Amino acid sequence: MTTSHDPATPPRTTVRIPIASGDEIEAWLYRPEGEGPHPAVVMAHGFAGVKAGGLAPFAERFCREGFTAVAFDYRQWGGSTGRPRFETSVPRQREDYSTVIDWAIAHPEIDETRIFVWGTSFSGMHVVELAATDPRLRGAIAQCPLVDGLAGVTMVPLSRLLRLLAVGVLDRLGSLLGRRPIYIKASVAEGEWGAIANADAIAGLPLITPPEGTDWNNEVAARSLLGFGAHRPAQKAAKIQCPMLLVVPETDTIAPVGPALRVAQRAPKAELLRSRAGHYGPYEGGEDHDNVLRAEVEFLHRHAQ
Repeated sequence: MTTSHDPATPPRTTVRIPIASGDEIEAWLYRPEGEGPHPAVVMAHGFAGVKAGGLAPFAERFCREGFTAVAFDYRQWGGSTGRPRFETSVPRQREDYSTVIDWAIAHPEIDETRIFVWGTSFSGMHVVELAATDPRLRGAIAQCPLVDGLAGVTMVPLSRLLRLLAVGVLDRLGSLLGRRPIYIKASVAEGEWGAIANADAIAGLPLITPPEGTDWNNEVAARSLLGFGAHRPAQKAAKIQCPMLLVVPETDTIAPVGPALRVAQRAPKAELLRSRAGHYGPYEGGEDHDNVLRAEVEFLHRHAQ
């Protein structure tokens, strides 16, 4: 366990949370001032992202506002253990969210009745699923969320989609033989070879790139691209009983806007913020960061009462 000592930011402690596989989830724990127990926000990054790549500004602000923030890396990513590295699995990532929620509920300084989940981009898929299935949650925030895997797949040009799937199948077959993963770039410019290839992906890359020394290199195992279309939590929107804030950009070329807007319409206690930006606008350095963060803090305060 290690603790940060930068006086300019709220102190954070690095904790390691064991999981049944034998791996450990690394999380940053931000404790607010004052006597607890405090409400908490459990947070994780999007596709091929790690907590060191842009989550700290959100966690620090939540902490200053009196919320315990728990920002974690999925297994196989960032500071968490797990092999092979840089493989994305929707079921495993969802399990990791639930594991960290369990840990937060058991923490003596956290109010188990006031647990929120926060996710951005791809992790918005997990947040919607959790909001529909985990009755322990007080609320949820889905920022620029991908909430329908099939809709996300259809945004990829067919020729590139077929090539990505072919490489993914080859990688999956190789995994059965114990071979090293086939890695591809996660975010690249339009026309280049990678999982997400457009102008927004490459323009936003600096906003989610962690500092040097972090176990991250903008790559993902090709097998990770298989099966996304089968995960469609947006279809469970009517079952979401906790308050939910959906931050949906006015222009988003990475996560389809339509399904997110339908979740906002169908979830009984949903609230909608149309961000005046693209997919990466809400991150620190993006054009709508202050506005989005202000709205998220207001949502948390209102529903933590």
